[in-house]
Amino acid sequence: MRRLGRRASTSQDGERGAISVLVAILMVALLGFAALAVDVGMLYAERTQLRNGSDAAAIAVAQKCAKDVNDVECSTMSPLARSLTSSNAGDGLSNVASLALDKTARTVSVTAGSQEAGKAPNQVSLFFARAFGINATEVMAASTVEWGSPLAGPTAFPVAFSICQVKNHVDGTLQLLQNHGSNANPDCLYGPSGAAVEGGFGWLTNDPGICGALIDLAVAEGGSDPGNSAPGSCQATLTKWASEITAGRDVIVFLPVFDKVAGTGAGAIYGLISFAAFKVKGWSFSGDNKLPNSFQNTTAYVPASVACDGNCRGIMGSFIKYVSLADGFSLGPVDANGATIVRLTK
Repeated sequence: MRRLGRRASTSQDGERGAISVLVAILMVALLGFAALAVDVGMLYAERTQLRNGSDAAAIAVAQKCAKDVNDVECSTMSPLARSLTSSNAGDGLSNVASLALDKTARTVSVTAGSQEAGKAPNQVSLFFARAFGINATEVMAASTVEWGSPLAGPTAFPVAFSICQVKNHVDGTLQLLQNHGSNANPDCLYGPSGAAVEGGFGWLTNDPGICGALIDLAVAEGGSDPGNSAPGSCQATLTKWASEITAGRDVIVFLPVFDKVAGTGAGAIYGLISFAAFKVKGWSFSGDNKLPNSFQNTTAYVPASVACDGNCRGIMGSFIKYVSLADGFSLGPVDANGATIVRLTK
């Protein structure tokens, strides 16, 4: 019995030894996977920071170019771009590996890389991978941005205004754009009724079921609503605008601009030439002064000098040189009287 006991103990001791070897082998693999996860996580975080930096730098340069292609920051040596790549890195150690600028095509591409002390440019040290002979790896991120004025795209509200109301007012000055009223906008050579065209008040034809339409400046927009009230499909849009303005948020829309008009009433054809960005403060499209067709607060939002009362029909606010990440528009050269869009393409 004692001999049998010793044999059992010897067998168990042998099994425990085998398990120890197996655990040791598996631990190497487990630690390798853990090391890989840590290093990959670090590289992912580094790449995210670099992408934030390249996005910010490319957008900033494009914004400068959109305003003035001769701006010192609209260049391949932009100090602003280099500052933004570093400030978006957690350790502040990022660099502009390359900056390509094409003013004709209106594009800028920025590649950001790491800038770790003691390492080659764009190299990031790895901690656990050193055990496998990998000390560092290259990490970079690239962003491309385009800028320009919209040539075609969606307008969120189906009304157009004459270029004479936009020209020389793209400076944030609060103003009233009238599309109907007694002797409205006399400098625009409107008819005696104050309308943009006889029997027409600037209302474009809506696309079915929505407030607004897809506009192509290369195509004359035929057809208009001869009434002076906002289309019924725009009631929800106007209610939302009022809510946003009351909450202190900006409401900025792209409005089509025309330089000529032909025909009358529902047969009017507007010669659209650009999109203007307009920060809305109030409007009046009916005489009842009630939402959604009318909204204006002469104390908080709209001074009495630009209020739209009585027979007035129009929209109050200011034109701005809009810089946006708006999608859905095809872009062309910058229009001095129109909106400007800046957006990421890569």
